[in-house]
Amino acid sequence: MNLEQLFTQYKETTISGRYLTLDHIQPLLDKLNTNEQVQIVGQSVLGELIYSYQIGTGPTRVYLWSQMHGNESTTTKALFDFINLLNGETDFAKRMLETFTFLSIPILNPDGARLYTRANANEIDLNRDSQDLTQPESNVLRNVFENFKPHYCFNLHDQRTIFGAGTTGKPATVSFLAPSYNEEREVNENRLKAINIIAEINKVLQEFIPGQVGRFDDSFNINCIGDTFQYLGVPTILFEAGHYPGDYDREITRKYIFFALILSFKQISENDLVDNRFGEYLNISQNNVVFYDFMYKNVKINYDGIEIITNFVAQYKEELIENKIHFNAYIAEVGELENFFGHYEYDAKGEEYSDDFSNFPKVGQKANFYLNKNVKFVNGLIKS
Repeated sequence: MNLEQLFTQYKETTISGRYLTLDHIQPLLDKLNTNEQVQIVGQSVLGELIYSYQIGTGPTRVYLWSQMHGNESTTTKALFDFINLLNGETDFAKRMLETFTFLSIPILNPDGARLYTRANANEIDLNRDSQDLTQPESNVLRNVFENFKPHYCFNLHDQRTIFGAGTTGKPATVSFLAPSYNEEREVNENRLKAINIIAEINKVLQEFIPGQVGRFDDSFNINCIGDTFQYLGVPTILFEAGHYPGDYDREITRKYIFFALILSFKQISENDLVDNRFGEYLNISQNNVVFYDFMYKNVKINYDGIEIITNFVAQYKEELIENKIHFNAYIAEVGELENFFGHYEYDAKGEEYSDDFSNFPKVGQKANFYLNKNVKFVNGLIKS
């Protein structure tokens, strides 16, 4: 199976970038709805419709949802790529549809998607509402779960650029988790199924992005939806789409999420879940907060007449302006910053810092500055 070729063939080219709302996917849903495969399963706080899409006639039921956090759209793109594959005329697609019944909710939080926020319109994190079920979107997710009775759940998210795979200096381009079902983080038959799937995904992805796969912390929190569904006895896998160098639109990461979906269902369909691959799972580097978007090293700072050589970092804020995401860099911290990395690093070699306001990089201000008054940085990068 040529995963690269499949991605090129089935990538949904009408959606791209980070800002993905119901307006963007509505034409895709209309196109897919040839025989009532698309259903309205509820409404958001602000009255936006929440849709599901079902395909396949197989006995194994799989439940997938994306954009529980509205500003996490990479997995939504990959989900539509995968749906295109399922609708393709290949032997693999035919086998998938005979083996599985897939039910997906492409955008669970349409208000957050439109506002480009993690939370919903009531400023509630839906991934902390799985027990109280205070929000309409949380109830939609739970009601579909109870009616569909899935054998597997796929909880699809994005993670921030701050995460690295271990402490190697490589970004966590994709990360996974088989959530715990109890405080002791024990491994039972259902959790082991999720673990074995992740171990296989990692084995293959290492060929494409060596050292860039992470494992999320498995501390138990029953308020999180993955922990809840695992607790209820359904093998659940958390996908986290992270940063690939230079890929702030996450079009490359999207590809590896697509790969991971294919690998998951290929493995399940081959009943290749009997081995205990817990050791392989634990060998996946744990996600660590070790990155900033920008790191400037060995910068001379003249502070109240005292010259020091130090480092400082800047971080992008993703800001929605006129329906477009703008990546605006702000200074985040000044200091030695040992054990941290930058996705973009610049060694100033003692060049002196200045900006239009002072001679000191102030936390919170835009990353527009000079080094030795002749090298100009605008929005974190050297202005050419």
